[in-house]
Amino acid sequence: MSNNKLQNVKAVQQMIDGTHRFQTKKTIGFSDTEATAKKAQRHVVGDTWEETDSHGNIYIIEQKDGFRIRKTKNSDLFQEVRDELTAFTNCQKDICTCYKANQLDEKMRKIHGMCFDCVIEMEHQLKINGTFDEYEHNKIRENALAWLHDAEQDVVMLRKAYTEVSKFVLNADGETESYAAKMTPDEFEEKIEKSFTEFKQQFLNRLNGENNENN
Repeated sequence: MSNNKLQNVKAVQQMIDGTHRFQTKKTIGFSDTEATAKKAQRHVVGDTWEETDSHGNIYIIEQKDGFRIRKTKNSDLFQEVRDELTAFTNCQKDICTCYKANQLDEKMRKIHGMCFDCVIEMEHQLKINGTFDEYEHNKIRENALAWLHDAEQDVVMLRKAYTEVSKFVLNADGETESYAAKMTPDEFEEKIEKSFTEFKQQFLNRLNGENNENN
């Protein structure tokens, strides 16, 4: 019997006996090692430490009395950003009573950075000081300029829609059909952009209190 066959017979006999090297070799994977290391750790209430999962995400672990809190490392930063975005930053903190914002508060926050009650109080003080008319004029101007900016963006979108070739997928095979642009860039500029430019100038003249007849 050849040496190879003798080795095979020996290996089979060892496997039957349960003594083959692959059956007796102890293999410890990463997860086993990590679990063992974590078991060996002892933490007291108040301890905090970092752990990284298999995807590379870093977590902050805090030991409580009988349980642990686990949160992402940047969660505090994210919360600060969320709080800042929703805060009423211009409210007078010494008198503001806005603890739970309603729909009116949210609307005023976007405009003034204040809750509704603080806006009312602020405008009341402006009337007492005699500066409310100037404030009101400035707000009207700001709103008008914001509207004009949105109108300018609409013209940009119209230019793209009217002067670019459109393509549509017809079926699952990826066949497409193209539709010619409705206008050339020159035609769009002549028919739409030119009219809008004239309107914009008249709009700004009126906003600035200028007499259009003198322009």
